[in-house]
Formats: sequence, structure tokens, C-alpha cells
Amino acid sequence: MTKIELHRTDSDLRMEAVNDLGHTVVMDGSPADGGHDSGFRPMQMLLAAMGGCSAVDVVTILRKQRVELKDIKITVTGEREKGAVPSPYTEVHAHFRLYGDIDLEKANKAVALSVGKYCSVAKTLEKTARVTFSVEVINNN
Repeated sequence: MTKIELHRTDSDLRMEAVNDLGHTVVMDGSPADGGHDSGFRPMQMLLAAMGGCSAVDVVTILRKQRVELKDIKITVTGEREKGAVPSPYTEVHAHFRLYGDIDLEKANKAVALSVGKYCSVAKTLEKTARVTFSVEVINNN
């Protein structure tokens, strides 16, 4: 079972989440909600989690294929349901930039396997959002 402890670190909305290994993440709300923008907003954490989850998958898949990945950068964007409470994501898009001498077909396959099959966060987001991706290979020898 996964366990995360949260505690408030100011008199407003700033929270710190701590996992069982002592790693921390700071969350806060917008000034309009009474926060100070001093950390991720909780819904931003979902997008970051999807990017991190997919990154682990893609790196692992390419490693198994003996593809040398020099770097990976992912931009994740999301659109939320307008005027609704709660306001879940309805559209999520991840753009993967893979650096190295990588065949585009292998890159696309690795990302498709991650987003479509292995990434638990993407599979969770699929329940309310259309999850899409794009892939760019940058060979900067």
C-alpha cells in the first residue's frame, strides 16, 4: 500500500506531501483561492505525474531495445472542464522530445506503449480525459 503524509506549512493553503522514503513535494493554491503560488497546484501534480510515469516507461523500453537515449524532455498540457465543480481534465497531451540517434519508429512505439498500456497515471486520466501524445526525435550529435 502506498502512503503519503501531508501537512500544512503555513496558515493558508501551502501543503507538503512526504512519502515513506522522506521525499517531499510542495503544493499550494493560487492567490485567488487564498494561496501564494509557492508550489504545484494539486491538478498540476497529475500532469507532472503522468510525465514522470511515462518517462520511466520510455527510458526502460528504449534501454531494453539497446537504444542510447541521451536525454528526454516531456511537456504535458491539460484542459479542464470549464465551469464545473469538480473540474476534471477532459484533454491531456504529452509531447515527448527524445535526444539521441534514435529511430523515429522505435521512439513512437516506446511512447505509444507507455501512454497506451503501461503508465498507470495515463490510464487513470483516461477515465475523464482524451489522452494524446506526440514524439520528436532530436539528434544532436
